[in-house]
Amino acid sequence: MKAQLNRLWNGAAAAKYTALESKGIRSAPASTHAAVKLVIAVFVALLVLVFFISNNATFTWSEQGIDPPIFSKQHTATQPNPPPKPKPKPITLNCPNQTTAAPPLCQRRSPPATYPPSSSWPSPTCPEYFRWIHEDLRPWRSTGITRDMLAAARKFTTFHMVVLDGRVYVQEYFGHSLSRNVFTFWGILQLINRYPGRVPDFELVFNCMDMPSVKTAEYNSSTGPPPPLFHYCKDGQTMDILFPDWSFWGWPETNIRPWVPLMKEMKEGNAEVKWTERVPYAYWKGTPFMGKTRLDLVKCNVSKERDWNARIYAQDWNNEAKQGYNRSNLARQCSHRYRIYVEGLAWSVSLKYIMACDSPTLFIDTPYVEFFQRGLMPGRHYWPIAANNKCRAIKYAVDWGNSRPEEAQAMGKASSDFFQQEVTIDHVYDYMLHAITEYAKLLRFKPTVPEGFNEICMESLACSAPEKAKSYMLESMEKWPSEAEPCSLPPPFTPEELQQLLAKRDKVVKQVEMREQKAWEEQGNKD
Repeated sequence: MKAQLNRLWNGAAAAKYTALESKGIRSAPASTHAAVKLVIAVFVALLVLVFFISNNATFTWSEQGIDPPIFSKQHTATQPNPPPKPKPKPITLNCPNQTTAAPPLCQRRSPPATYPPSSSWPSPTCPEYFRWIHEDLRPWRSTGITRDMLAAARKFTTFHMVVLDGRVYVQEYFGHSLSRNVFTFWGILQLINRYPGRVPDFELVFNCMDMPSVKTAEYNSSTGPPPPLFHYCKDGQTMDILFPDWSFWGWPETNIRPWVPLMKEMKEGNAEVKWTERVPYAYWKGTPFMGKTRLDLVKCNVSKERDWNARIYAQDWNNEAKQGYNRSNLARQCSHRYRIYVEGLAWSVSLKYIMACDSPTLFIDTPYVEFFQRGLMPGRHYWPIAANNKCRAIKYAVDWGNSRPEEAQAMGKASSDFFQQEVTIDHVYDYMLHAITEYAKLLRFKPTVPEGFNEICMESLACSAPEKAKSYMLESMEKWPSEAEPCSLPPPFTPEELQQLLAKRDKVVKQVEMREQKAWEEQGNKD
């Protein structure tokens, strides 16, 4: 090929030279002519190199049985254009004019549509505590869930809910207009808006009160499965199905903002005062009359006779409301090096706010757990406090942390990071979705809307709500359907995994109790 190109070039050059001579134009000096020939030769060599590279590239692709996308016209011609993805529509709240007396009607603007994920990457695995969804539903794995089982839970039920094709119908038995009911409804509506077309049809019964209700001891193989009842907490003696509590969307009566803006405030509050500059005691503020354990905690407050390293403050919500909640801002309560968590009548919604502070949590032992709590580990996320010796346990924990500031700060950071990273509002919605989806798989009947149920929607809840409740609803409202896939539900625990997890927790608690007892005795104290 090179010889052919040289012959063509030499002939063309000779012809051009002859033509110039015939017109009386003299040729360039010989040195200039030689330089031009050198440049031409380099150019020809480059052309030859490109020819061989292109042949080699084509051969490499053909060896693999793949049409090279650059060199194959057929490949380019047959590649179809991907269909355009449907664009999510913004979610809006359409309230009628204030002059309209009639309550707003729940009217669907369009049927729910499932939007394809914006990324082809697989969704991340959900946090480990999602595995407890399988454990909560284990009592009905072999039998499924029937209408008779739901009817058996009637005596415990606050409200009965049916969701069909993305529309929500409820019948409230008690607790009408309570924040617990209303904001639980609101959270489920936001879930449906966040994941349109993904929430299955289902029917469930829910207990919004403090205490779990379905006692394990009352059900066995002869009585049949227990009634499936959703609730915010459970203990080792009950079988309620756990679900996020209403306060993630706000609690107007206590001035607690929705989770997303509050967590932003908590993060800013953590950064305001360095841990080493905080008050070196354990802090608790709340209503002391909500259960025996809280009344006992008050005895640990500093007195003329004894300082247990605790600073206990009673909360008067009526007085706080009159003063505009100036002294109850949760994001401004990370002023002490340690925070105390104590149960109320059962669990307390305060746990997540206390532990989101990056001061170590002194967790007074309680049998009650909420959904995320099962992902916490004593000794890493919190310091366990024995309920029967809480005063001396608090004193030892504070002394221990003050003498080991790096370890204490690491525990506080692990706690705060857990809530900032593993209990985001995304995880809350994903937990709700997976819990409902797995529950719906167990239904042995097709959900229908019974007589007497009322449809609810965002307009029916928010448009006529009191000012603060409405502001919290608007603040926690999903503005767009999610284009991201929910996290992937991890598999159930094996019996061995579950046993090892529980044994690990017990071991840490016992180690702390032994160290505390030893320190107590070394100080010359007796039980």
